[in-house]
Amino acid sequence: MSKKFVLVFSLIIVASMMLAACAKPAPTPAPAEPAVPAEPAAPAAATEADCAKPEVICIGLVTDVGEVDDKSFNQASWEGVVAGGKEVDAIVNYVETKDAKDYVANMQLFLDKGYDILVTVGFALGDATVEAAKANPDVKFIGVDQFQGEVVPNLAGLIFDEAKSGFLAGVLAGKLTKTKVVAAVLGTDLVPPVVNFNRGYVAGAKWVDPEINVISTYHPGGMDVAFTDPDWGATTARQAIGQKADVVFGAGGKTGNGALIEAASNEGLYCIGVDTDQWETVPEAHKCLVSSATKAISPSIVDLIKMAKDGSFPGGNYIGSSALAPFHDFEAIITQEIKDALDEGLKAYDANAITLPEK
Repeated sequence: MSKKFVLVFSLIIVASMMLAACAKPAPTPAPAEPAVPAEPAAPAAATEADCAKPEVICIGLVTDVGEVDDKSFNQASWEGVVAGGKEVDAIVNYVETKDAKDYVANMQLFLDKGYDILVTVGFALGDATVEAAKANPDVKFIGVDQFQGEVVPNLAGLIFDEAKSGFLAGVLAGKLTKTKVVAAVLGTDLVPPVVNFNRGYVAGAKWVDPEINVISTYHPGGMDVAFTDPDWGATTARQAIGQKADVVFGAGGKTGNGALIEAASNEGLYCIGVDTDQWETVPEAHKCLVSSATKAISPSIVDLIKMAKDGSFPGGNYIGSSALAPFHDFEAIITQEIKDALDEGLKAYDANAITLPEK
């Protein structure tokens, strides 16, 4: 073997060894990530089918012959149920009664499904609610506008002093009128709260000025139509305006709303809503809606629902507050004189110094 060949061969070996020395070692495989346990599946949301389970709270509302979008009494009650349901994490639902003969059947729809709390809305459901409460002592009942003559432990009659907020509405109307003629367009006189609103309204206007003429008109129909007839409300308001009424009080669900909207179609008139702050619910009446004679329906229902859950539910009568709503865009016309009159009138009313008319 020649020296030249040996030299070349030796160089090849040395070069191979150098390359091997410079080469990066093969990476060590990374240890496997530990397996992450799968998140447990979220429990399925409760449905109405679960109402009979003790851990699920279900609240049902039954209207009188009326609808939950009446922008007044029934709507305020339903909004109270929805808000109360959120407070106690409950399932909520409603049934709108179309015929008075269905009161019992509509309540039974909820009872058969295991509902825990029933809210029945309106004076006319009073007797049916009492009977249902007695027959279902484990269910809590809230009867809106239902005075309780006897204490049933699982039934709270949510009542209000409608004459009080009606009186303040009358004082306001008496201070605003320029013609000395004001009007009230009302639901049926078969419902005491409606009558009490009017009694207060008449007394308030005449407390300001005994010479003021108050044109009060009750709907002539029965419970099935008296609160769902905006056309009659509008026509009746129009007739009163034709007799120089320049302030219109609408107190009768959709019927009263029709009167408010009719008043708003005229220049220079004022109108007053009822039950809830109707500035929020009847924007069509903004042009004339100076205030509303309210009762705290929604917050009172929320309070009673929370009491039903925590075990402090009061049987018998539960009195909610009554007041005038804010003046909104009409704040500028409510002079100090008017505010003073409202304050003085309220003091007189609270001191039992006001005589209310019979109807």
